[in-house]
Amino acid sequence: MTPDPHSVGLVSPQTAHFATPLPLASGAVLDHYDLVFETYGQLNASASNAILICHALSGHHHVAGRYQPDDKAPGWWDNMVGPGKPIDTSRFFVVGLNNLGGCHGSTGPSSLNPATGLPWGADFPVVTVPDWVTAQARLADRLGIDRWAAIIGGSLGGMQALHWTLAYPERVAHALVIASAPKLTAQNIAFNDVARQAILTDPDFHGGHYYAHHTVPRRGLRLARMLGHITYLSDDGMGEKFGRMLKSGEYRYGYEVEFEIESYLRYQGDKFADYFDANTYLLMTKALDYFDPAKAYGSDLASVLTRAQAQFLVASFTTDWRFSPARSKEIVKALIDAKRRVSYAEIESTHGHDAFLMTDEPYVRLMRAYLNNVAREVGA
Repeated sequence: MTPDPHSVGLVSPQTAHFATPLPLASGAVLDHYDLVFETYGQLNASASNAILICHALSGHHHVAGRYQPDDKAPGWWDNMVGPGKPIDTSRFFVVGLNNLGGCHGSTGPSSLNPATGLPWGADFPVVTVPDWVTAQARLADRLGIDRWAAIIGGSLGGMQALHWTLAYPERVAHALVIASAPKLTAQNIAFNDVARQAILTDPDFHGGHYYAHHTVPRRGLRLARMLGHITYLSDDGMGEKFGRMLKSGEYRYGYEVEFEIESYLRYQGDKFADYFDANTYLLMTKALDYFDPAKAYGSDLASVLTRAQAQFLVASFTTDWRFSPARSKEIVKALIDAKRRVSYAEIESTHGHDAFLMTDEPYVRLMRAYLNNVAREVGA
């Protein structure tokens, strides 16, 4: 196979162990923990060309490249990260990590609880976006990065990028907040709760201690993913791809899979249940629910954003109804009111919320142009 000149190639994850206790927003403390991460490209001598990629609900540290040449698929944002791509690893040193509470190697519910020698399960403490950002800052310290050239995230990842600018304003030059929101609406919290209920009421959940019972709450996790996936797609996109197509061409007058959209959703649910952890899903959705940086400021987002020093790119997608353009415009208005520097783009796309993972040409051009300017700033 001819090597792809625009791929980061074969990569390996790394693990950073932290022995310094981490106080959490809930009042709990993690005495020690691991963060799994990957890096692409080279850190320059002044450590000024580093970019942090913050993942969304089901994401992880494997952002780009492959572990083996015959891997079925590359990292989850391989279309955006690599030599000559918008997040250009020939110019930037790119870091992706699996957040605390994750199920891809960082300390989480499936890790061993040092107090019991058994998996944490439901005893793993609830983690929040501020907790993740604190842990990410410690990883930055470990890597010798005082200031990020940019922090980039879509959806829940965008919330992390936004919080970085508030918690560590002097450490972020640019924040790219994509398909995100300043906090969840009641509707979004409702979707998350229905997904959690599907998991919590699965008989195989066992109060979150299903590892000890050698079971997996597969039915609940599958339903949670199916519900979530519907909200990530647009009506136009689903209509264009599936419409009312039938698998057999005829009505069967029963409750088995008949429509192609049903088949697709069940496939997505089954695939997700094969690799994701139910306790992690619960934690990630609660982190989404709790994110509200303006809560302690009388819900005045502009007031809290006066702390930010970064320049911002805020981007939304026309058919995203989970985190609609109106939610991105709330962030933009607050940044303008706070007299911060911000660029905004609303991108035409049929892909709904998932558009931030896709390669719609206007989106790719926007990312490339903005990050070219970032690269020039740091001499990369």
